[in-house]
Amino acid sequence: MSRFSHVDTWIFDLDNTLYPASCKLFDQIAVRMTDYIVAKLGVTASEAAKLRHGYFKKYGTTLRGLMLEHDLEPDEFLIYVHEIDYGAVKHHPALGAALARLPGRKLVFTAGTRAHAKNVLNNLGCAEAFEEVFDISDCHFIPKPDARPYEIFLKRHSVAPERAAFFEDLAENLLVPRAMGMTTVLVGAHDQALLPAHVDYVTDDLAEFLDGVLK
Repeated sequence: MSRFSHVDTWIFDLDNTLYPASCKLFDQIAVRMTDYIVAKLGVTASEAAKLRHGYFKKYGTTLRGLMLEHDLEPDEFLIYVHEIDYGAVKHHPALGAALARLPGRKLVFTAGTRAHAKNVLNNLGCAEAFEEVFDISDCHFIPKPDARPYEIFLKRHSVAPERAAFFEDLAENLLVPRAMGMTTVLVGAHDQALLPAHVDYVTDDLAEFLDGVLK
C-alpha cells in the first residue's frame, strides 16, 4: 500500500480490464458492429469488417470513423452494438471485496456506454463500489488515447492526477494518464520485458493485485 498511499482516486477502464478478455464480449460487439455497417452503408460483410478494423486503427473507435466519414448518429449505433449476451461476465466476489476496501473514490472510464458498463458491473457484483461511470458520450465521442477525454474527465470529476491511479488493458491508453502524473497499471497478459516506460505496474489478475495493494 505504501506505493499507492498517495492515491485517493482509482480510475478503471471497463472492457477487458474489470473483466477478463476471455469473456469475449467484444467478439459479440464486433459482430453487431459489422451487421450495423452492412445495414447502414449497403456494403458486404467483408467490406464492413475492413471498415470496422480500419476506423478503429485510424480513429480509436469504429464509431468515431463512422461519425466523421459517414455522418452517422452515435446513439442508434451504440444501442445496437451493445445488445449482447452478458452471461459470460461472472459474479466476482473477490474483485468486489477488493474494490470496496480501496480507500477513496472509484470511477469507471469507458469507451462504451453507461448502460453497457452497468450491465457488466451488475454481473460482476461490484456496481456499488463505483461513484460514477464516465462513458463515450461524456467525452463527446472522442476516444482514448486522445488527451481530450482525459482532460474532460479530470475536470468533470475534480480529480487531481498526481493522486490518481489509472487501470487499463491497452498500454497506449496509459500514455496520457502517466504524462498527467497518474500512477498507471496495465491489466492483462503482457510481456513485462516489453513494457513501455509509461507503465508503472502490470498484472494479469486485477483482484489479486488490488488485494496486494491493500496489504
